[in-house]
Amino acid sequence: MTTVAATLPGPDGRMRCRWCMATPEYLRYHDSEWGFPVADDRRLFEKLCLEGFQSGLSWRTILEKRENFRAAFHDFDVEKVAAFTEDDVSRLLHDAGIVRHRGKIAAAINNARRARELIEREGSLAAFVWRYEPSAAAAPDAAPVSQSVESVALSKELKKRGWQFVGPTTVYSFMQAMGMVNDHAADCMLHPEVERARQSFRRP
Repeated sequence: MTTVAATLPGPDGRMRCRWCMATPEYLRYHDSEWGFPVADDRRLFEKLCLEGFQSGLSWRTILEKRENFRAAFHDFDVEKVAAFTEDDVSRLLHDAGIVRHRGKIAAAINNARRARELIEREGSLAAFVWRYEPSAAAAPDAAPVSQSVESVALSKELKKRGWQFVGPTTVYSFMQAMGMVNDHAADCMLHPEVERARQSFRRP
């Protein structure tokens, strides 16, 4: 039985997670962002929204449209998106630069309102989501997973609070992206760098 390597050499010859070698967009995202810890509420809200928009699509599609999303959603300012009206929904449905899916657009607006409520109650979105960080890191050579006990728990709590498009798989992808877990392959050049960033990161 042939085993597929978890890493491949990048343009500089250094080993990187295999998935990021598919496109230049993936490579830039992998090297500069994926897995590094985030505590900024706006960026966290953006990541949750984009993971929701990605559902059923490729992440490449979202990355290619990311700047369009930021323009359309006022850089994911929670207060501004929470104030969107039906006129904004109509505007977004006619914006070819983003994913024009009424349910996902409505979910992003709804989630901004839920995020505003959560921030008022918990102090910040960051303080809330970081409570779901796994207590022990998985071994870096463990088999890839699409959800975890923690992502199931966070998904359940968000849904309880009225959030939409936040299933456990979507939430796990969010946790990977915002550095709550370090899922870079063991011999990926970024694994130790991300781990150092996580070790020095001040949890909110």
